[in-house]
Amino acid sequence: MGKNKLKKFAEMETLERVYQYPFSSLRDGEGCPLRGRWGKEVFGNDNPITLELGCGKGEYAVGMGRLYPDRNFIGIDIKGARMWTGARQINAEGLNNVAFLRTSIHLLPEFFAPGEVAEIWITFPDPQMKKVNKRLTGTHFLDIYRKVLAPGGVINLKTDSPFLFAYTRGMAEHNSLPLVGLSEDLAVNPLAELVPPITTYYEQQWLSRGIPSKYIGWRLPADAQLTEPDLDIEPDTYRSFGRGTLQGF
Repeated sequence: MGKNKLKKFAEMETLERVYQYPFSSLRDGEGCPLRGRWGKEVFGNDNPITLELGCGKGEYAVGMGRLYPDRNFIGIDIKGARMWTGARQINAEGLNNVAFLRTSIHLLPEFFAPGEVAEIWITFPDPQMKKVNKRLTGTHFLDIYRKVLAPGGVINLKTDSPFLFAYTRGMAEHNSLPLVGLSEDLAVNPLAELVPPITTYYEQQWLSRGIPSKYIGWRLPADAQLTEPDLDIEPDTYRSFGRGTLQGF
């Protein structure tokens, strides 16, 4: 591990509203003391809680915290070196309605009580074209999300990937999940009442190359049985930055 990462990890331990729990504490039954108490203990209020999953540097969580002071936001990622950027920002700006949690998305029920989360944002995830169980909008993860979401809570996907957008739309239609909004190109149909005007560094790189940002949001019933759709979707003709060689440009 590089010295720069070690330095970031050390600084993360000193920043407020940054939480890192070793897996051993969950395995040994200690659990997360904030489970069911994030509003009271971390934010000092009972405002709705929104999670940004796979938050990376936390640009979206920080941006939403600035725009919506009457809501609470928690950025979640397994990679602390990325999260360090957003964690420093909220401390520097005194954004008391934003926090960061370093953990695996699979462990969400260990950190949040049933119904504790009002909304989830998934921004520009890896589309996982070959592995459906790794898609953050797949039914495997939806079953995890509804263990912490309030009944009828909203899940939002913003993506550059035509594959993931088509898959998620088909999954929602197949399971009769109520849509709250859909846009194949947010530059043309911005859905301003649903989608915050936040453009991440990663997103801007694709926009500059003519790849539009897409959005789909839906409500997740608490008890409906979810099944995977039988879909034949054309794979993306490019790879995301940092994940391989660009194709098609």
